[in-house]
Amino acid sequence: MSLADFFTPIDLKKITPKNGYFTSQLGDKIEHYSVDFPDLEQKTDIAIIGVLDDRNAINNAGCALGPDYVREKLYLLHEGAYTTKIVDLGNIARGETVVDTYYALKTVVEELIKKDIIPLIIGGGQDLTYAQYLGYGALEQKVDLLVVDSQFDLEEDGLHETIETTSASYLNKVFLHEPNYLFNYSNMGYQTYFANQDSLRVMDKLYFDVHRLGELTSNIAVAEPIIRNANMVSFDMGAIRSSDAVGNANAKPNGFYGEEACQICRYAGFNDKLTSIGFYEFNPAYDSNGQTAMLLSQMIWYFIDGFYNRKRDFPLNPKSQYLIYKTSLTHDEHELVFVKSKKSDRWWMQVPYPTGGSKNERFHLVPCRYEDYKTAVSGEMPDLWWRTYQKLN
Repeated sequence: MSLADFFTPIDLKKITPKNGYFTSQLGDKIEHYSVDFPDLEQKTDIAIIGVLDDRNAINNAGCALGPDYVREKLYLLHEGAYTTKIVDLGNIARGETVVDTYYALKTVVEELIKKDIIPLIIGGGQDLTYAQYLGYGALEQKVDLLVVDSQFDLEEDGLHETIETTSASYLNKVFLHEPNYLFNYSNMGYQTYFANQDSLRVMDKLYFDVHRLGELTSNIAVAEPIIRNANMVSFDMGAIRSSDAVGNANAKPNGFYGEEACQICRYAGFNDKLTSIGFYEFNPAYDSNGQTAMLLSQMIWYFIDGFYNRKRDFPLNPKSQYLIYKTSLTHDEHELVFVKSKKSDRWWMQVPYPTGGSKNERFHLVPCRYEDYKTAVSGEMPDLWWRTYQKLN
């Protein structure tokens, strides 16, 4: 089966301005599926995918219509100071069942990652995150998942006999999936009054990284190492405050500002490890004057900008491009090792595998901040080191 079989073409007449595009605009730069399916054997970096299914988007019916509204705004933006190699594969139509939609998205994500192309998904409900995650199943690699959301989607869905789930419960499916190829889950932007204490205890017990909105909004730069650790990102548009992104039936008064959402997306593009990203829950039925569609298109623009400015400094090779810092703890003979890239000034921390933990490597590299190094220099164990070591166990 060809990938083209999963897609329906874009109706360009609906989204193209009357006078067409300038040669510098993305509408002229992106190769799109309106007549012929793009040739993915040509050098391609990013593939845009719309998914027209909102059947399990809780309280947000209408978000299946989002992808073309975003395209309309995205295609008007001008290319940055680089040459883009981006294709728009069109839309995955709503399958006969939700499982059919998941199967199509899973297959597309898997095939694109194998071709070293980043799938950029515009949904649809956030339950599609589970299908995005399933795309990693055949790749035989551990996955670090980052979700930008105001709450943890851990409700019971009652759909035990199938891979179908909902936007309020898909994390249960991810956490309980067998075989388990999830190494780490991170949440950015949860709001404590939307998180019950049981779910916070689960996160703590599993050594997952969850970060309150207030931790990040005062200094969005602290999000960079969290994002740098992710293979895949799922961004719920409901994590942005309603004054900046009203196009979501579940929009809330508090959340990230639009410029913070754009910065998060730039960090995601900048991440050498990241191989897929999905933007979910944008609902044009609730949008005002196309504001949310424009914000989402700018977020995608910043992701693209980050991608084309990657420093390629992970994995750490060649070693001459890095500085090694070693420090000892006050009450322990253990030595902590930190690595700093000369190219980007970014930091990593070496966490040793427990005895017999990995046949090929002696330590795991986890992105960290300069502050973690300062904590170690002061003689204390950084919390990030300890949680990572427990996960490796």
